[in-house]
Amino acid sequence: MTDAQDPKSPQQPSKPESDTSKSATSPTAPASEAHEPAKHSDSPADSPATRSSEYVEPASPATPRPTAKPVAGTAEGSGDMPPNPDTLTRPAPPAEQGSAVRADGSDDSKAETPASAAKSARPASAAEVASDRNPIGSPVPKSGDDVKAAGVGSAGGNIGETGAGAAGAAGGAGGGSGGGEPPHQPSFGGAGPRPGSPASMGGQPSYLQAGDSPWSVLRRITSARFRAWYDRAGQRITQRTLKIGISARIFHPEPGSKGLRSKTLQYLEESIAHWVMSRDVLVFMIPTVDTQGLLHPSHIRLHDYAKHLDGLVLQGGADVSPHTYSEVATRHEWQGDRMRDMYELELLHEFVEQGKPILGVCRGCQLINVAFGGTLHQDIATDLPEAIPHVTETYEHNRHTLTFPEGSSLAQMLAPVDVPIVNSIHHQSVKTLGRDLSVEAVCAEDGVVEAIRYRKAPFVMGLQWHPEFHRAGGPEFLDCTPVLDNFLRAARETRF
Repeated sequence: MTDAQDPKSPQQPSKPESDTSKSATSPTAPASEAHEPAKHSDSPADSPATRSSEYVEPASPATPRPTAKPVAGTAEGSGDMPPNPDTLTRPAPPAEQGSAVRADGSDDSKAETPASAAKSARPASAAEVASDRNPIGSPVPKSGDDVKAAGVGSAGGNIGETGAGAAGAAGGAGGGSGGGEPPHQPSFGGAGPRPGSPASMGGQPSYLQAGDSPWSVLRRITSARFRAWYDRAGQRITQRTLKIGISARIFHPEPGSKGLRSKTLQYLEESIAHWVMSRDVLVFMIPTVDTQGLLHPSHIRLHDYAKHLDGLVLQGGADVSPHTYSEVATRHEWQGDRMRDMYELELLHEFVEQGKPILGVCRGCQLINVAFGGTLHQDIATDLPEAIPHVTETYEHNRHTLTFPEGSSLAQMLAPVDVPIVNSIHHQSVKTLGRDLSVEAVCAEDGVVEAIRYRKAPFVMGLQWHPEFHRAGGPEFLDCTPVLDNFLRAARETRF
């Protein structure tokens, strides 16, 4: 640029080029410039210096205050009116954005650095255009009306419109500078897919594996559903709380008594319930049922208890009646409890048919033997005079030692103990062994049967002693919690 072309030179003001000369000298000019209407020659925004750098301010000797390029969209920016000194103008741009003029008036375009040349040559970004339209450094307008008021898209409509609207927005943005500036937001035509759509990524989402087919995706979905079902089933099997039923003791009314003693009572001994519950299981006492009762008939049967409970514990109590194993009581006080025998025998067979585990304690051990055809000694002291006393006034503190026959599964359950000691609170015991039963333990002093097991079921075992009393009796008593654990493990495995 020479001094003659410098718009700030007061000696020779610049002359704007006409549209005819531009079309003649620039065969490659855009169609928008070729058809652009001629502008008045007195507009300082149409000078060649202004087109090469929008930030050069034309100075006039007659005007004492410098004026800059009017804000686009105002009356001064239309080219038909003279500049208004009261209109807000943008400050003078830094020297690197255009050709600088030295103090002596010489052209400094040859000293332009490569970085500044590249910056002036590249097209302005949307952010720069927005900042260019913001004359006082305020935030860029966000709404459509604010954008129009700032001069962006005033001739072409709202931002983001496609087709003619986008072109009009570009034309409105560049109305004051004489060049077409890029729109502020990209517009996507209807011919091509939008970025990020499945069509732009080869017809399938990018998260699918290469070569995935509908069948492979369906196979993975089915596998995931099966694993979820398997996990839920596993949690139900291993984590659901077990429900263990305990047969009831029965108190029969006493003649001439009043109050509770005149009623039939069914109850649990506290220690047996707490012993079973020590393994975090639910305990339910199973009452007797009477489907033909006159007062309160019910359709509930013992079969329903066996179906919904996970295991059965037969607790101790009164003697087993000799009539139950087809014998006659040798003494009147040994008549036993025939009603309870019938109730517990039905309950036991229902649990065996359901495949549920059964653990008998004291009387329960004797009942298991009778249930499979065995018989009992009605009184140990009478039938076995050489035997040691198995019941005394000390009750659960009476004790003796055990021995385990070869192949005893009970010996495998219990931890190895040099002298296994158990309590002894019974005057009846196994006489003849029932079918499919095996002896698991005997008294070391006299050979009285102390534990039996039914071989054709997962877990049906009877213990003649009371394991629920052992911990309170002292550390010398045999720890029988492994027996309880094996019983509950069988209940877990056979609960379906």
